[in-house]
Amino acid sequence: MSSPTVLRRRLGGELGKLRSSRDMSAKDVAAALGWSASKLSRIESGLVSLQERDAAKLLAHYGITSPEEVKQFLKLTRQSRQQGWWHAYGDALPDRFRAYVGFETDATKIVTFQCEAVPGLLQTEGYARHIIRAMNPTESTEGVELKLALRMERQHILDRPNPPQLWAILGEAAIRRPVGGELVMAEQLNHIAALAEEHPNITVQVLPFSAGAHTAMGSSFSIFAFTDIPSSVVYCETISSKTYIEQQSEIARHEDVFHRLMASSAQPEKSISWLRQVAEEYSK
Repeated sequence: MSSPTVLRRRLGGELGKLRSSRDMSAKDVAAALGWSASKLSRIESGLVSLQERDAAKLLAHYGITSPEEVKQFLKLTRQSRQQGWWHAYGDALPDRFRAYVGFETDATKIVTFQCEAVPGLLQTEGYARHIIRAMNPTESTEGVELKLALRMERQHILDRPNPPQLWAILGEAAIRRPVGGELVMAEQLNHIAALAEEHPNITVQVLPFSAGAHTAMGSSFSIFAFTDIPSSVVYCETISSKTYIEQQSEIARHEDVFHRLMASSAQPEKSISWLRQVAEEYSK
């Protein structure tokens, strides 16, 4: 079964289609039910759980009276409210990032561009610990270790049967910035190279400084694609916000940017050799 995050998105998508087929605006539906427009928007985008009573209200408002159809919608609503494996990590996982882990867990393809840091799915424990501590300077040791355990758990998707295809582009800054010191970086870069060599589902490229200005200046993003949901999801993150993009035009724009980054980056085989070379420099 898909994760609750993906089930919520599927449910929200179906409810959005029902609304559109009735030629109703989100604003009018929300007003009729005494909700805020943002509540309905978050339901249709799958970013929040839907109570069965609220699902029933929406179905009634859209004129869905078939007992079997209502039953199927409510069943999907119940399934979408189940807790994912990541629930056990509690406060180590902020609410807005829960959707990310759900998408990551169920994606069949993940492409990501990271300009300054190694993607979480490719991080070693030593590198990840220093990154987490740097980004959470007031966090307790216990809190850092819990976040670290969650990050390591997320990586299991790469070794499962039918793992997702992961294509990661790293800005050269990500391999040059000495996070945790030289030995930590040497281990980290050799780890990425080994993953790319040994796993046919993992492709890594490095975008060199020599590429100059590029289409994603100052940005990092990930795109998730699924088999059971027709559209992809783009995730962008800053210090204070996490944004999920579902508009087809914006998804297409990010896909175009990623393909341009691929063309500007060192090819996969050369990138692996480069990672090994820089790792050796750190080891001296």
